[in-house]
This record gives sequence, C-alpha cells and structure tokens, in this order.
Amino acid sequence: MTDDKGEIKEYVRQRYGERARQVALLPVVTIDEAACCADGICTTDMDDSFGAFSNLYVHGELDGLPMAAVAASAGCGNPTALADLKAGERVLDLGSGGGIDCFLAARQVGPQGHVIGVDMTPDMLALARRNADTLGVSNVEFIEGYIEDIPVPDASVDVVISNCVVCLSPDKNAVTSESFRVLSPGGRLHLSDIMALGPMPQEMRDDPQKWASCVSGAEERDTYLIRLTEAGFVNVAITEEGGPRSKDVGLPDVISVKVVAYKPA
Repeated sequence: MTDDKGEIKEYVRQRYGERARQVALLPVVTIDEAACCADGICTTDMDDSFGAFSNLYVHGELDGLPMAAVAASAGCGNPTALADLKAGERVLDLGSGGGIDCFLAARQVGPQGHVIGVDMTPDMLALARRNADTLGVSNVEFIEGYIEDIPVPDASVDVVISNCVVCLSPDKNAVTSESFRVLSPGGRLHLSDIMALGPMPQEMRDDPQKWASCVSGAEERDTYLIRLTEAGFVNVAITEEGGPRSKDVGLPDVISVKVVAYKPA
C-alpha cells in the first residue's frame, strides 16, 4: 500500500512494460494475415486483468494492423470512433501503448495529418515503433513522456485522444491542464476512460496494483467533469456509457465512458 504518486506511477510503468515484453514475443504479422478475428469482433489471448475489453474494435477497423498493436491494447473504448477526425488534423494520443489508436487515427487524418503517441513506458514505445515500421507509416511518431507533463508545444495539436489511461494517473489535474495547454484554440478532447459509481475507499486508492488494473484510480462523474471545466474546457459531456465492469468486494462499480470536451476558439 502507498499514497505516493511516484510509486503508483512506477508500478503502472512496470506492469505495462511487462505486457509489452510479452506482446513483443508474438509473430510480426498483421491482423488480416493472422486471421485472429472472427464474427467481426477482435479478440486476443492476453491477460484480461489489465482491464482490456475484447469487443472494442470491429474487424474492418483493424485490417492490416500489426497483431502486436492489437494485443498490447489494454483500453476500455475506441476513442477514434467518435472523434470525427479530419484529413490534415494533428492528433495526440495520451498513453499510446502499442500504437493501435495512433494507427487508426493516422488512417483518418491521412498523409497531410500527423499523429503523436506519448507513453512513459520504454518497452511500449519500442513495441509501438516496431509496429510503425511494420506498417511503413510516416505520419505517426512515438515519444517518451508523462501525460502529466506532455512534451509537445502549446497549442500544437487539434485533437487529444486517450484510451483508459487518464484513470491510471495519480495526478489528473496535471493531465487535464496539460491537455488543455497543448490543444489549439477550438481543439477537442476525446477520452475513453473509466468512472466510478460511488466513492473509492482510500485504502484502494493507495494500492498500486488496483491502480494498474484501471480500478482504484477511477473517479466519480461530478469530480471528473468539474475538473475538465475548471481547466477551461467547454461543452463537456459524456457521450456514451458502457455497462458496469466486474467489481471487487469493497469497491464501487466502475463503468467505461466516452467523454468529449472543447477548448474555446
């Protein structure tokens, strides 16, 4: 148990670093070559304790993506599905992992657009770059950094996306303010994330393992939305909610959500 933000962050880094190392052992093939999807829904054999859902991306979206990019995903949604990305836009993915959402975004913004993935885990970055090489994409880059201190200039991107990563951060105020900073005026934020349906016990919030499992870092709806408003975002809304996930004894139910917010023009 700990209430130290640095210890929580380091535990999360180690946990997802191990996931990346497991995935790196998979053959370097694309989804269509491996035929790992059936009935229109993609599934993987990865350990579901990371909080991954198996039905977030339909087959057509994943055609041609490296199998490792899909297997590395521990997301709770598909942030590009409702982002309405346009050709030429600049997109930033917070906690980009193996790169699945970056590659989907890159297809939508086209060669004139650009996608940046930020991740704090060196093994995930190495895996994402290997996946980018497999795809031969030139409009995606992956950089090491913290989502609480994003290493990109002010007002330099049009869209910020993230997939079940904000809930992992022990300093969500910093994530929100940094997201606002890097967005250009009129830019938008699209988050797939986890929310709690009740107060999270402090002893659970102090448990790094529960944080890394996308559980105890989940916040209640009002806290989540007020934080975005206080950072300066407008038109903040939850656009979609998923059903409750399985819950541990002593914990409130948590749900997957899609959140949208805008930086004033």
